[in-house]
Amino acid sequence: MFHVGGARSALYNWALAERSGGRFVLRIEDTDAARNRPEWTEGIISALAFLGISGDNPVFEGPYFQSAYEAQHREAAAKLAADGRAYYCTCTRDDVKARTGSEHQGYDGFCRMRGLTEGAMRFRTPDDGVTVVQDLVRGTVEFPNEAMEDFVIARGDGSPLFVLANVVDDIEMRITHVVRAEEHLSNTPKQQQLWAALGVTPPVWAHVPVIVNEKRQKLSKRRDKVALESYREEGYLPEAMVNYLMLLGWGPGDDREIMPWSEMMPLFRLEDVNPSPAFFDEKKLRAFNGEYIRALPLPEFVRRCQAFLDPAWDLEVFGRVAELAQTRVAVLSEVKANVDFLFLGEPVFDQASWDKAMKAHADDILAGYAERLETVSFDTESLKTALDEVGAAHGLKLGKAQAPVRVAITGRTVGLPLFESIEVLGRERALTRLRAARERLRAGA
Repeated sequence: MFHVGGARSALYNWALAERSGGRFVLRIEDTDAARNRPEWTEGIISALAFLGISGDNPVFEGPYFQSAYEAQHREAAAKLAADGRAYYCTCTRDDVKARTGSEHQGYDGFCRMRGLTEGAMRFRTPDDGVTVVQDLVRGTVEFPNEAMEDFVIARGDGSPLFVLANVVDDIEMRITHVVRAEEHLSNTPKQQQLWAALGVTPPVWAHVPVIVNEKRQKLSKRRDKVALESYREEGYLPEAMVNYLMLLGWGPGDDREIMPWSEMMPLFRLEDVNPSPAFFDEKKLRAFNGEYIRALPLPEFVRRCQAFLDPAWDLEVFGRVAELAQTRVAVLSEVKANVDFLFLGEPVFDQASWDKAMKAHADDILAGYAERLETVSFDTESLKTALDEVGAAHGLKLGKAQAPVRVAITGRTVGLPLFESIEVLGRERALTRLRAARERLRAGA
């Protein structure tokens, strides 16, 4: 699963790389075997490509795999130990608890001066002073060193922990800017100390705001719809998703919101990102998507709809109603339900729609309209006039007369314009459906 928050961070990195002539580096941090499978890596690459972030652009670099750099990680740990910036430790959590009398107190530095040659390796943090993080989004953030324990950088078998591996990888890959989520800010003083201890200038930091739901709770995969893949499968357009995600914490100014990437990217500055939590409003995203769908050239709309239609359906028939569908859907997955009646032997009736429409005069309307359809000219205007006249004969306006006919033809009370739909369906199929609806009505369905 590719979290929408990760997608937003990726886009901010991508915009920075494009507008500054830099490189966007994709690194797969695969040292945790329990969280590492080839299909998950492919999922990351596919999700990024959906957003337009891929090797098709020279700005893209990678993917690199963290596991390929273990030798450099071990070498860095050895250097830190040789320089007196790290030391071996054999203490367990129970040992620390026994010495301090607390389950919550951090490591007490017991092994600092023991001169051990084996065990886990801890980084020696300063006893006083502060570590100052200059953040492009959050400004100057200070972390008291006395509150920071000597943290583990390598396990007893010498394998590096993420905190060290991440710094070494960034140095190896010449990372100049780290743009990531706010929750990683607490890791930054440790990483910044490691950069300095390895003799390299730390990167520029930018921690972007947390994304929250309508209750202002941080988006959670257990509670909220957060997977980019689920939005893709629902039929959200990549350009709409990109546009919306870019605005979660940043704006181009002038109250503009709907804006293509080519216009947003040159305007993007990390310094303009708002540190306050950003509300992920799915209703607004849906509205964005509808705008982008309606802006598509009709042939492109038809092409993009194909993945959401039955492969057996005739695209030529769909093409005759595509423009009507394009104005009525907010996501591409809604197209199928709007047009399926054209391709099915009989409509799939929505019971609530049936109960609402098939009331008094319904049978008379269906009978009268079926009689008119046998001879009327089969064009939209004639079909409309015929039903208007049938309704008037029973004291009904066209809107009321349409209801039972629409349900008989499409199975639903809402959908594409009725008379255009009947014209595409054809005379014989329309008559068959009107007669079948009358039989169903008489049977008390």
